[in-house]
Amino acid sequence: MGITVFQTGTAHCKGGLLLPRLLGLALLLGVSGVGNGWASDLPAAIDRVKPSVVGIGTYQETRQPRMQLRGTGFIVADGRHLITNHHVLPDRLNEERREFLAAFVPKGGSQAEARPARMVAQDEARDLALLRIEGSPLPALRLGDSSAVREGQEIAFTGFPIGAALGLYPATHRGLIAAVAPVVMPARSGRELKPGLIRRMRDPYTIFQLDGTAYPGNSGSPLFDPANGRVLGVINMVFVKEGRESALERPSGISYAIPIDFARDLLREQDLRP
Repeated sequence: MGITVFQTGTAHCKGGLLLPRLLGLALLLGVSGVGNGWASDLPAAIDRVKPSVVGIGTYQETRQPRMQLRGTGFIVADGRHLITNHHVLPDRLNEERREFLAAFVPKGGSQAEARPARMVAQDEARDLALLRIEGSPLPALRLGDSSAVREGQEIAFTGFPIGAALGLYPATHRGLIAAVAPVVMPARSGRELKPGLIRRMRDPYTIFQLDGTAYPGNSGSPLFDPANGRVLGVINMVFVKEGRESALERPSGISYAIPIDFARDLLREQDLRP
């Protein structure tokens, strides 16, 4: 299966007039409410991170739009592997119509390259997946030490907050580590004990709660240290909320991230160096 280069754009996206407004709101929220204490080397960190950020979704030549973006991923290790959220991956593919799982590599403007991908390792309990992509190696991100992350620490994350509606342009948002907290809160009654919640209570771990606004398309984005670009976590906009906010009638606007140390385990399984 080859690598496909194609045009992205708004022609086949729903809600054409609404999407630009959503993007403007996303950018406004991403930069508001933050003081002047940000590291001056954040622009340099963004320059290092962006070439490693890809879209994750499916591609089908005969479909309109051909690309369906489901989330974000980032290149690691040997340049041929990437980390993303497990929930971003499709449950099934339409193989009869030659639909395939793909990493979408931005090529500037409205150009994107669709690289076939396959999952080689997964950690469903922590909503992580390791994919291998076809083609030449891409720039890989360095992984940091998530066990050393402190509350109040400055962070940034880069991804595709509203998908490819306005082209495949990675956007960066910044924030703080608001809390290092358990992935699941105790249920107040038996009615709140759903199967997924019970599984997480049996195997608890900590996650990062963020003071920073992420959107569904950011799922799988790298959470990184703005001082050096090293990855500290993986943005998660669905899975964590099911455990942390199970008692709430409506999900909050709080963003979360899975510590990157859990992704290291997937790399070790494949004999890959972070």
